[in-house]
Amino acid sequence: MPALPRSTPEAQGIASTAVAEFVAALQSTAHDIHSLMLVRHGSVVAEGWWRPYGADHPHSLFSISKSFTSTAVGLAAAEGLLAIDDSVVSLLPDDAPALVSDHLAAMTVRHLLTMSTGHAADTLEAIDRGDDDNWARAILAEPVENSPGTAFVYNSGATYLLSAIVQRLTGERLLDYLTPRLFEPLGIAGATWETCPRGIDVGGWGLALTTEDVATFGQLYLQRGEWNGAQLVPADWVDAATSAQVSNGDPTVPDDWTQGYGFQFWRSLHGAYRADGAFGQLCFVLPEQDAVLMLTSGLTEAQPALTALWEHLLPAFGPGPLPEDDDAHGALLATLERLELPHPGGGIASVSAVADRVAGARFVLPANDAGFESIAVDPSADPAELRISTADRETVIRCGAGQWVEGAAPFFGSGIMRADSTPTVPVAASAAWIGETTWRARIQYSRTPFALEFTLRFGDGDAAVHVTQSVSFGSTELASVTGRAG
Repeated sequence: MPALPRSTPEAQGIASTAVAEFVAALQSTAHDIHSLMLVRHGSVVAEGWWRPYGADHPHSLFSISKSFTSTAVGLAAAEGLLAIDDSVVSLLPDDAPALVSDHLAAMTVRHLLTMSTGHAADTLEAIDRGDDDNWARAILAEPVENSPGTAFVYNSGATYLLSAIVQRLTGERLLDYLTPRLFEPLGIAGATWETCPRGIDVGGWGLALTTEDVATFGQLYLQRGEWNGAQLVPADWVDAATSAQVSNGDPTVPDDWTQGYGFQFWRSLHGAYRADGAFGQLCFVLPEQDAVLMLTSGLTEAQPALTALWEHLLPAFGPGPLPEDDDAHGALLATLERLELPHPGGGIASVSAVADRVAGARFVLPANDAGFESIAVDPSADPAELRISTADRETVIRCGAGQWVEGAAPFFGSGIMRADSTPTVPVAASAAWIGETTWRARIQYSRTPFALEFTLRFGDGDAAVHVTQSVSFGSTELASVTGRAG
């Protein structure tokens, strides 16, 4: 893992009290932040992880991945493998349709980078309509309704094509191409990237790195691609990638989504730019303040985190060092050390009178979209156990009382993968009685933004089971059924 130097906030011109106010604002308005790292003048001045998340845990980054894909394209261009005004069909000739429309023929790498391909909507859904596992062929077969370069339309399919182009030109996965050129010089180890069925990194999402890994990437961009005396990424590429290459709204409106879009980077207010992923994965680079802020999250809406940044941190960046404030800095460190996601029931360990009656009882569930066939709990065990049966497996999840107990489970949720085809992944779980007959468990998928909440209300011989997902690209309601003891 990278080792950015550490410093106090005051030494880098920020009051510890201002950072503490920022953290408090995140706690009160954004609710489901998983980690933060603030870098000023190249030194980490504040860092924290909300348990059960940790410093050495890679986190799913979603569309922050796009900014790394853009970097790979910039490196390939610098090596003379492509030019950004090359046509897409010339770079992916085997994937082009038999009949190439004028608009498709005019589409270039630049249009992929700037999300201005001419498509009326994201082409990602095309992969589900394809006749085979060739995602590039399916995307290129989509109608290009408008002239490329005329309008911004967010398009993860475009980023996948960039990854496919880099792999075709280099003979390497994006991950392998970037490793000696970017990851190893930055000290990033253990990066993973999801692939398509043909073994091409998906590009627009699927990268997992630690918080400090991404903060280091942000610092590299802040330094215009220079690292320890070596120019890892051409400075002119950094400048172009983080400039407003295409309009995405009225820039006079004070909104972080209308300041322009670069090469897979978003422009932000106050001269900043960011790599931005779904559910609040945010790496802000603030050149005027010489600062980087990295957040991982599980947010339904990112705006509260952005508001906290602009209201609490932005005014706090001073021009020079401040006098050290040991008391304020000590209080900040204590706050960061105590960070923890809330537990069901507020973390109060209580036991219902019905605990012994339901301990181990198996409740058979009617058909439901989540694929749960039965559920059982032993709330009196230490730690409590939640037992979930699907068509192909039974999973036992141990749940702490007022604490997170680590384990592993398949992902049962919607919007990413199905439980019946997914290996187990790390989880941490906590549970509590929230009423005389109601027991609730929270299963935190602790390398992702996602959590599942199981609420069981026990009756006479039955249990009402309600399962929700914290955030999702689809419905957050997974199951609401009544199971019978059997």
